[in-house]
Amino acid sequence: MKKVYLDNAASTQIDDRVVDVMIASMKEDIGNPSATHSYGQEGKSKIEWVRKNIARLLNVSASEIIFTSGGTESNNLIIRSCVEDLGVKRIITSPLEHKCVLETVRNLKEKHRDLELIFLPVKNHKGDLDFDFLEEELKNEKFTLVSLMHANNEVGNLTDIKFAADLCKKYNALFHSDTVQTMAHYALDFSEIPLDFAACSAHKFHGPKGAGIAFIRKSTGLKGVITGGAQERNLRAGTENVYGIIGLGKAFELSISELEERKSKIEKLKKYAIQQLKTNFPEIKFNGYSEDLEKSIYTLLSVLFPFPNTMVGFQLDLKGIAVSQGSACASGAAKPSNTMLQLYSSEELENTTTLRISFSHYNTQSDVDELVNALKEI
Repeated sequence: MKKVYLDNAASTQIDDRVVDVMIASMKEDIGNPSATHSYGQEGKSKIEWVRKNIARLLNVSASEIIFTSGGTESNNLIIRSCVEDLGVKRIITSPLEHKCVLETVRNLKEKHRDLELIFLPVKNHKGDLDFDFLEEELKNEKFTLVSLMHANNEVGNLTDIKFAADLCKKYNALFHSDTVQTMAHYALDFSEIPLDFAACSAHKFHGPKGAGIAFIRKSTGLKGVITGGAQERNLRAGTENVYGIIGLGKAFELSISELEERKSKIEKLKKYAIQQLKTNFPEIKFNGYSEDLEKSIYTLLSVLFPFPNTMVGFQLDLKGIAVSQGSACASGAAKPSNTMLQLYSSEELENTTTLRISFSHYNTQSDVDELVNALKEI
């Protein structure tokens, strides 16, 4: 049975070149990076090289790159410290954010009764956010953090984070973006986008799981939430994940150097998938803007099928095909996800099935054909 992996928004295959540098590090870097002897300093120098290289690719200062375990930790670090250390009194976000943002802001609201929590209205079925509402709220001078993800992890909608960051700067608000789905898939230049904070996970771009970064603009004065050591500029205590950081650095470098080639291949695959799905299932809908390559991330397609089947993900898995019924965090759930309930009413979602199909440059047209044929059989 041919194996077909189409769940790259959840996690990606590690590039063999990334595996090679990680294995070499596992053999060579035996010292603790905080140690003063040569064994430790050898690993430390490799970590700092990765930090400088990622900073160069994002066009920021190396001191603004903090290594973490991934997007969830990075988002928690940023949002929690903004409230507990910087004195943020209001958070404005959207109901379409990833769980690690939504659960964090709600938890902070429970702990800090004076914290104001505002969700931007979702204007339509496509998932457009009301930025006029955002600007009106920002005119109130309460110290505010705005948190909006760059690309939605379920339906792929892209947010104009340059516009949002400029708007926040105009009203002296802090701006955070969960860029987990877009980091290393787009050539982001944080000298041109005046955001204050961003998050990244290596396993979204063919790097290792358990490694990521928090971009923290040095002017913000953010503090760490994991204490017990001076690692990572006092922003993240604990012995550094040397092998993971080296793997992250290699995956990031490869993704940016091969970006145009990969993007071109994946965009063609996405267009082919749209055409094949429309041909074989004429009544399907595409959620959000996932059908629009200008308004959605090119790696992801979210499809609403006109038949109810909560077991379709499992049935596809039995045929050797991996996709997601929503996001990785909600896959297998019988109920519609929070994001889908923001786009449609519960009545509109009755007798339907949502699938998230996400691509990488390792995929081929035959993978799409296998998926479509399997769906027809189901």
